[in-house]
Amino acid sequence: MFYVFLVLVGIAGIGVYVLFIFNLVPGVQDERLGVLEPLPPDVGQWHADTESAEGRGAAADGLVREVRHYFYEHKKKLVLQVRYKQKDTGEIVRVEPERPVKRKRVRV
Repeated sequence: MFYVFLVLVGIAGIGVYVLFIFNLVPGVQDERLGVLEPLPPDVGQWHADTESAEGRGAAADGLVREVRHYFYEHKKKLVLQVRYKQKDTGEIVRVEPERPVKRKRVRV
C-alpha cells in the first residue's frame, strides 16, 4: 500500500513540474523540447503554383492556383492557404480551407 502511495506522489510531482514549470518559466520549454524550426522566408506572400498536380489541373480549367503560408501570431500557428483566380480578370473563384502546417522542433 505504501508503494502505491509513493508512486502517486511521484506522478503528482511530475504533473506539477510539467504544468507549472513548463508554462511559467521562460525558456524551459525550448531548452527541454527544442525550438521550433524557422518560418518560411516568404510568409504572407502569394505565389502561383504551377508544379503540383492541383496547379496543373487548375491551369487546364483556365484558373491560376495561388498558395501562401500565413502565420497567426496570437495563436503561433502556421497555415497553408490556397485560392484559385481567373487568369484574365484576376477574380478569386474559390478558396480551399486552411491547412495547418506542423513545425518541427529542432534541438539547439
